[in-house]
Formats: sequence, C-alpha cells, structure tokens
Amino acid sequence: MTALTSVQLFTVKDALEADLDGTLAEIARRGFTAVEPYDFVRRAEPLAASLAAHGLVAPTGHAMLATETFVNPDGSGTELPVPSHDAVFDAAETLGMGTVIDPYTTAERWTTREQIEHTAGLLDAAAERGAARGIRVGYHNHAHELEAQIDGQTGLEVLAELLDPRVVLEVDLYWAARAGVDPAALLRTLGDRVVAVHVKDGTLDPEAIKAYPPADQVPAGTGSVPLAEALDAASALEFAIVEFDAYSGDLFEGIEQSRVFLDERAAR
Repeated sequence: MTALTSVQLFTVKDALEADLDGTLAEIARRGFTAVEPYDFVRRAEPLAASLAAHGLVAPTGHAMLATETFVNPDGSGTELPVPSHDAVFDAAETLGMGTVIDPYTTAERWTTREQIEHTAGLLDAAAERGAARGIRVGYHNHAHELEAQIDGQTGLEVLAELLDPRVVLEVDLYWAARAGVDPAALLRTLGDRVVAVHVKDGTLDPEAIKAYPPADQVPAGTGSVPLAEALDAASALEFAIVEFDAYSGDLFEGIEQSRVFLDERAAR
C-alpha cells in the first residue's frame, strides 16, 4: 500500500494565518491532495470550505488531547485552555478527519514511568471518546520522548506498550534522528502502531540545531536523515506528511521538492 502524501499546515503557518484560501490554493498547485491541519477547531468551517474548493482532504490533524493548556512549539507551557475533546471531534467531523493526533506534551512529563502511564491514560480516554465518533487518536513525537530512557527503553517505546491498541503513532523522522535514534530501527520496533510519519529532513549540523526553531532543515532527501530507509521500515504506513519546523528558503518550493521526493520513491 502506498501512503498518502500530505503536508502539515504548521509549515506554512504565517501564510495560512494571512490568507487561508490563497495558501491552500498554492498547496494544491504544488501537487498536494491532502493536508494535516493544526489548531483547526477555531476555523473548522472556513477550512473545510476552502479544502473542498481546492480539491484537498484532511485525513489527519493535530490537536492537544492529553494536556489541559496549550504547549508552545518550543515546549514552553501557557495558561490558555485547549478545546474539549468533544469540540475537537466535532471539528474533525466537519473536516472529514479520521485521525486526530496529539502533537506535543512537555519534556517534564517524560522522566518517569508513572508520568508516561499518566499520559497513556489520557490518550486512552481520548481514544475511547473518539472511537464513539469513528475517529482515531494518535500521538506525535519530538526528540524528548526518545531521549528519555526508562528501564532500557525510550519513553516513546514505553508509551507504545502502555497505550490502548486503538491509539496510533505518528513518528517524526527528523526528531527521532535528532534524538540520536535510528528512525528505521525505531519504526521496526514500533511496528504496525505507526500509521503516519513526518517526512522531515535536516543536516543535523550541531550548531544549527541548538536553537528553536532549528536552522538545519532542508527539503526531504537532501539532508542527513535516513528517510528512505525509515519509509521502507514502516509496515503499516497510511500517511507520509511533509513538514518543516523552519526553513530558510521558499517554503512552497521546499514542500514541493519534498513531495517530489516521495512521489519518485513511490514510483520505484
């Protein structure tokens, strides 16, 4: 089965906030048929209308399900409450979204098994609520879940073992490599739990990765992350999602180049 190529809309967040419809039109013009929205509850109806107008679908999306307040992309916390599970799943239904993925929990929650058990319980509860609506729940990693070591396993592996089987994983291949983990080996370990990956590349230059957002990210297939090997190791992959946390070049050129990398690989 060939995974559906998508793009995480956080990549073009500034353009999206300025001109939602024009940004989605450009994404479609760059050859994408699917997107992965973030922060979609507040704009579900206009987003759904624009997606339909440009022939795009949103099978997956990011929403915080295992925390009560928003977490910034750099990992810092806020006091802003997140939407309720029901509000998230209502918006997902509006968008025709079948899988809602929690994008982030803070690094402080990954130091003990008990903390990971707590996170697993919150995701399981969300999955139970989502299942009643026909919507899957998943979790997306950054580096800290893999840098955490619990009894000889990474935190993400511990989480996978604790989760209800209905909860899926979206592995970010760049952040796995940043954590010093072989992405292909990780995917083989996690097996069929992984239904989506973020196909994100970078030079992994030690100086460029010190800041957030990292300054080393490049179009897929042009950096040091072993993307092809990781994709080959994914046994149940449904979605291959292009993303940049930051990119110094033209973002639309960058996502198109990344899409071409995936299309050429799929054509082999």
